[in-house]
Amino acid sequence: MINKELIRDRLIFINDYLIQLEILSHLSKEEFLRDRRNPAAAESFLRRSLEAIFDIGRHILAKTGSIDMSTEYKAIALGLGEKDIINKNLSQKLIQMAGYRNRLVHMYHMISEEELYDIITENLDDIRQFIKSIEKFIENN
Repeated sequence: MINKELIRDRLIFINDYLIQLEILSHLSKEEFLRDRRNPAAAESFLRRSLEAIFDIGRHILAKTGSIDMSTEYKAIALGLGEKDIINKNLSQKLIQMAGYRNRLVHMYHMISEEELYDIITENLDDIRQFIKSIEKFIENN
């Protein structure tokens, strides 16, 4: 059975991190790069958001009988799309997010501060769309 409280708790984390990312995204690129704490904070909030997104996806897939789709991040993204929990376009974006999450964790030394700025100024809508999709899913299940 799906634990809606667990999902709601993770969505609260994601929303909190999203607020912090939005604050950072309103800085000019020069302001963002001037203080090394800004990229570090952006990286942390982004990585934690992605972890929570995939925790939610893993839980939903495991509890809806798709345990085989819940073992790796890209499979979670694909499974959520295949089960129409999220739309196919968002599923494809989550696959990219899964790859980026792996870069953040395993190839962190290759992530540039400029890259982080570009992501938080151009790609936060994907996270917002995920939140809306999951909220709709738990309302209907």
